[in-house]
Parts: sequence; structure tokens; C-alpha cells
Amino acid sequence: MTENSNTDKSRRQFLGSAAVAAGMAVAPGVILHQTASAKPADEAISSKVRWGMLIDTAKCANGCDACVSACDEEHNLGGGRSETDAQWIRKVELRDKQTGHSLTMPLLCQHCEFPPCVDVCPTGASFRREDGIVLVDKHICIGCRYCMMACPYKARSFIHEDLHDQKPYSPRGKGTVESCTFCVHRVDRDETPACVEACDAEGHNAMIFGDMNNPDSEISRQLASYSSSQIRGDLGLNTGVRYRGI
Repeated sequence: MTENSNTDKSRRQFLGSAAVAAGMAVAPGVILHQTASAKPADEAISSKVRWGMLIDTAKCANGCDACVSACDEEHNLGGGRSETDAQWIRKVELRDKQTGHSLTMPLLCQHCEFPPCVDVCPTGASFRREDGIVLVDKHICIGCRYCMMACPYKARSFIHEDLHDQKPYSPRGKGTVESCTFCVHRVDRDETPACVEACDAEGHNAMIFGDMNNPDSEISRQLASYSSSQIRGDLGLNTGVRYRGI
């Protein structure tokens, strides 16, 4: 086994299963809290699975921010609950200049198959799990923010402030970069991301999450039956988030 593959395996184990020692220093000024094990250490993450999300903009209600609020609460990101204004998912408005037609939709990390953030990261902190989820290893993130500049979707945030009351399953750290994780702690427990759960609870059902490699999954059936789009599909990144109606 090569040194690089050992490093990749270690990162996957850290974010997918291994517990982080409480109060461990990651970098100057960075403290991560202990995170609970989400998956047994001997259970491998496989490329046979490709986690993805389909968002139907016609069902995304104007003025509804249930997905944003759920994400904020799940990870304690802001909204008056902490010192940072980070947003891992945000609602944006698209308007057709010719017709005046407008719509709103959630925008988050697109979990690309070929993520530019991973390409430019000098330490390997930004990486893509074999199941398609793009993550940041806070232990080796040096806060250079190259990934923020490389991301075409402005989906990453930098933490400037000290953090308090962190969630044990979602460690964060001052001086590091972060973005949507598809609620990997939930995914590894065979649960739905918080944003999808909140959208369903509101009765909008605008977000479908599942295995894009499984032809029997709901997301695969929907993608096979109806047209969908990738944001900046011209970049050839093969995003894990697809949209209908844009």
C-alpha cells in the first residue's frame, strides 16, 4: 500500500468512523471536540454507492427557509446560536431577464466527482470519499482558502471566530474551511440529511436524497424519468446535486 493511499484511508476513517480525541489541537487556534463514531471501523465506505441529491425548484417554496434553518440547527452554524455566520446551504433567487420569471432554490456544496476544491488543496485536507461525499479534514486544513477560490458555487466558508457549543458529531475549528457534508453523520447511520428531512416535514418534498448508483433508488428513478440539470455543467465536474426546473 502506498503512502498516499494510507493517508486517504486515515482521512476516511476519521470522518466516517474514528473518534477524535477530545480537545485535540488541529492547528494554531483550532480546537475540535470529540466526535462520535458513526460507522463501525471495519465497515468500508464503497465506491459502489454515489450519494446525491435532486432538488425540484418547482416545489421549492418562495420564502421558505426550512432547509437552511435545519442545517443551521443540526450543525450549530449561526442564526444567533453562535459567533459565526457560516451557511452550508443558502436560498438563492434566479430570474429570467427576458420574461421576468423567478424562482428560488437551495444552493450547497455540489459534491462533485471531480471537485476543484480537492485539486487545489495543498495539504489534502479537502478530499472526496469513495461514496462521493466531499469533506474537509480539519486536522490538516491550514486555512489557506484556495478551495474557496476554486469552488464555482461559493459553497465554502472560513471560520474567523472562536466557536462554542459545538455538536459532537460535527466538529468545527477556528482557522479552517467548511462546507455542506450531506450530514455525513446521518448518512453513515442510514438516515436522511437534515435539510431533506425539514423540507419533507414542511410538505414541500422538493429534495430527494439517495444512492445515484442504485437504479432502484428514488433519486435514480427520478433522474431516469425526468430531465435535470447540473449547475455549471459545462465544467464537467459531474455534480452529486442535480436540479429540476432550472
